[in-house]
Amino acid sequence: MPHKPIIELDKIDTNKVVATIEDIRKVIPHRYEFEMLSGILYDDFENHKIVAYKDVSADAFWVRGHLPEKPIMPGVLIVEAAAQMTCYHRMHWIQDNQFVGFARLDEVSFRGPVLPPCKLILMGKMVSMSSRRVVCYSQAFVNSTMVFEGQITGMPLRFES
Repeated sequence: MPHKPIIELDKIDTNKVVATIEDIRKVIPHRYEFEMLSGILYDDFENHKIVAYKDVSADAFWVRGHLPEKPIMPGVLIVEAAAQMTCYHRMHWIQDNQFVGFARLDEVSFRGPVLPPCKLILMGKMVSMSSRRVVCYSQAFVNSTMVFEGQITGMPLRFES
């Protein structure tokens, strides 16, 4: 049985964008086909909650080859969208120029298909956040249906040059 939404869906104004794709690009490095966020709708550092969205289009790069007769957004891309939301929240509020990458996934459940075109609403509640790691309980919804939930752990990555 899915948990309750982190933030009640009727409390989210999908027309009130607090960070556009251009704002997101200033914080996280993902580009082109791998931009899994279209905007941020809510970002509260004090309560460690965030709401983002992805406009899932019928011409997304994966649609043509992922079940061509009935394209379903791959679960790994839903998880990536939730991870990018977590990364954005941590990098926006802890500005140490450290990119946060995947470290762990726990208790992940896919609860329904994501079919284009649609608006995928992502929510996160930070379980813990520090300079060394971030743990986020995440959910995703299409309309009012929860399609994903799970816990994502990210850690700063250091790239050797």
